[in-house]
Amino acid sequence: MKLSGGQAIEFGGLTGRLYASVAAAGGSPRPVYVLLHGIGVSHRYLTRLHHELAPTADVYTFDLPGFGDSPRPGRQVPVGEYAAFVHRALSDAGVASCVVIGHSMGTQHAVELALQQPELVAGVVLMGPVVDGHRKSVARQALALTRDAMFSESLSSNALVFSDYFRAGPRWYLTELPVMMEYPIEARVQGIGQPVLVMRGGKDPVATRGWCERLAGQAVQGGLTEIPGHGHVFQHTSPGPAAAAITAWVRAVDGFGVTA
Repeated sequence: MKLSGGQAIEFGGLTGRLYASVAAAGGSPRPVYVLLHGIGVSHRYLTRLHHELAPTADVYTFDLPGFGDSPRPGRQVPVGEYAAFVHRALSDAGVASCVVIGHSMGTQHAVELALQQPELVAGVVLMGPVVDGHRKSVARQALALTRDAMFSESLSSNALVFSDYFRAGPRWYLTELPVMMEYPIEARVQGIGQPVLVMRGGKDPVATRGWCERLAGQAVQGGLTEIPGHGHVFQHTSPGPAAAAITAWVRAVDGFGVTA
């Protein structure tokens, strides 16, 4: 399940791909959403959410450097550098204001982009955020992911995720894993002045309710919503309700300047 028409993006010695669904110029202003995937995976598990949002918004979805169809960098890439890469791609695309939506490790990139570019990011959506400060070990995260795959996910979501893991390869996954584990998302969220929505699947053992409540509470303007009956990859298994929750939140929050 891939989006068509991806464009290669190069910046700072890194190469990624950008997939855009953008309305023709001259129409009514539309919200702008930016979708960022997690570690090991690609845009593919965001495709259904992209399609749900695209009829009423401009949507930009990435294969970040090292993942999906993008070449592997020759060095470890920190969260802040990924955020700068995304900013450059959006700037080149003419995006002046957006809501950034990250999933799993992509929530870290979303947080960092909001901190680096507050004039660009009007709001932040953190889907299945990581890493829970009370369970900050690789073993506990691996156990939670295994439970999620076995008991909370669909066959198609597991097929997408694990085939992307295979494409990324263990070397690159293990190169970026320490970056994910060490990123202080709770402390960083405290610096975001924009509205923040934390989202989780009701059956997600990775982003537990207690953890998501704590994270939402760290934000200056934080909120929490759940997609009942779904796991960590709820944006794939329940894209309609996920898109509806995001768009309803954007409409409800005053002060957004999210038009392109």
